[in-house]
Amino acid sequence: MRGTLYIVAAPSGAGKSSIVNACLARDRGICLSISFTSRPPRPGERHAEHYHFIAADEFQRMIAAGDFFEYAQVHGDWKGTAKQSVEPQLAAGRDVLLEIDWQGARQVRERVPDAVSIFILPPSRAALEERMRKRGQDSEEVMRQRLAAAREEMSHHDEFDYVIVNEDFANAVDEMCAIFIASRLRHRQQAERHAALIEALLGELTR
Repeated sequence: MRGTLYIVAAPSGAGKSSIVNACLARDRGICLSISFTSRPPRPGERHAEHYHFIAADEFQRMIAAGDFFEYAQVHGDWKGTAKQSVEPQLAAGRDVLLEIDWQGARQVRERVPDAVSIFILPPSRAALEERMRKRGQDSEEVMRQRLAAAREEMSHHDEFDYVIVNEDFANAVDEMCAIFIASRLRHRQQAERHAALIEALLGELTR
């Protein structure tokens, strides 16, 4: 049985990574795909845990080689998901989650139309800016760029299957976990998972 691919996107500062990490700690049935990026690590970030940090020319080499499942340029830096991080896991029946931007999400939906997509919104623009500034990891110029890009990013919320407003963190985590549960209860998944049971039940009814 093929696994389910989940896409989670949000503007910078909406709390995407915190929500995803809390959900993955609760739901061990989903593995997180670690993206590649050409930007340098921020304080506290570790290679192969938060991102695979590579040089821009190496990223371009991987693009030319067709190594990426999806990729896009975000805030002047390249980000992408390697094919080897997704296809083998899905084929083996494992659920995979991608933390990507809306551009990458659009590419993924073209490749995997039945992917489950989730967009996270902040409760207000003021809250978004406050959260971004609290991180204290970006220069003022980068901060202005991210704030300017946030509105464009949020305008694509209607391309996603689900929208979560991260006003209360615990509630947002509960809502995302509920999406995972509901996705596993869809007819196709249940029909494959319980094929023997369904065949036995229908056989008994026709006797």
